[in-house]
Formats: sequence, C-alpha cells, structure tokens
Amino acid sequence: MLRATAIVRKPAVKEDRVADTAWLDHQARASRGVAVRGHGGLEFALDLDRAAVLNDGDAVKLEDGRLVQVRAAPQRLLEIRAENPLRLLRFAWQLGQRHAASELKMDAIYVEHDPALAELARGQGCSVTDVTRPFQPERADEHACDHHDHGHGGHHHRHDAHEHDHHHDHEHHHAHDLAGHEQGAACGYDHKHEH
Repeated sequence: MLRATAIVRKPAVKEDRVADTAWLDHQARASRGVAVRGHGGLEFALDLDRAAVLNDGDAVKLEDGRLVQVRAAPQRLLEIRAENPLRLLRFAWQLGQRHAASELKMDAIYVEHDPALAELARGQGCSVTDVTRPFQPERADEHACDHHDHGHGGHHHRHDAHEHDHHHDHEHHHAHDLAGHEQGAACGYDHKHEH
C-alpha cells in the first residue's frame, strides 16, 4: 500500500497535483498509521514523519509524488452554549484543565460527543445540543503534556468519502488563554436538553 509521508499545508496545495480527496474525522486527522480510502478509491496509509494534525484543506504527499487533499468529515459533537458568557468561560477553563479537544467560537464551544463533558457543561449552567459537523479543535496538542494519553494511537480506520462540502470559519484561541484566571465554582444545575 502506498504511504503518505509528508504534509502540504492548504496554501501550498496545487490543485493540478491532487489525485484524490479523503474525508477524515478529527481522530483520523490526528493519528498515524491509519489506512485511508479516498473519494476516488485511492488507498494509502498515513505514515507521517511526526505527529501532526491535518486541517481541512491540507494535503498529504504520497511516495509517488501525488497529493491527496484532506477534508474534515462531519462527526457527532456537542454544542455548548450559555446565556451568561461567564458560564461558557468557566466551562472553557474546565476543558483546559482536562486537556479536552475543543473548538471555540464567539458564542459556542464544540467538543467530542462525551456524556461526561455534557454533564460538566450542564453543571456550569450551559445548554447542550447534539450536532453533526466537521470538528476542527484548537491546537491544544502542542501544549499537552507527554504523560497524557489521548487514546488516538493504534487505531486503524477506513474512511469512506462524504459527499458534502463544508465551509466554516477558523478561529484559533486556546481555552487556557480564554479562561486562565477564571476558577469560579459551578453555579447550579440546568438539565434542559435542547434539540
């Protein structure tokens, strides 16, 4: 099987060299040794030189020089919102303490679909909604300690193509930066579940 051994970031991707497109969820985009099947049927293994997260629009370079563009596949997430911005800030701080992957927007935080995170958010007085969308969390992996095991290693997945085209803004803020000084206690429980 062909190996993908290098990353070409989105601004440097030349469309005429793209041989296929692969839709990958966040875990696959942050993993090594994953077997991938592109939209056009091209099969290859991610064998990058170092651990790196592939972003939507980046490409991987195959051994034969061809490029496969990577797109962020929609996946099941939790959308966390709060009427009081302080509650959302406290939740962001809690995520930072847990080294949990999160995508931060001006009025919402997106996290992996995890019942423990849902309960944490409700404990901070936030609303929790199930959503399906691409997940592009902040680059917390650059700051995480080596002794934390995020459970991304050793997984082998085959990803079929998703015939969707998703556009969304990229905002790069860190939960640590947003709420580094906010360590307030949880204020009440709100178990309303929105759909």
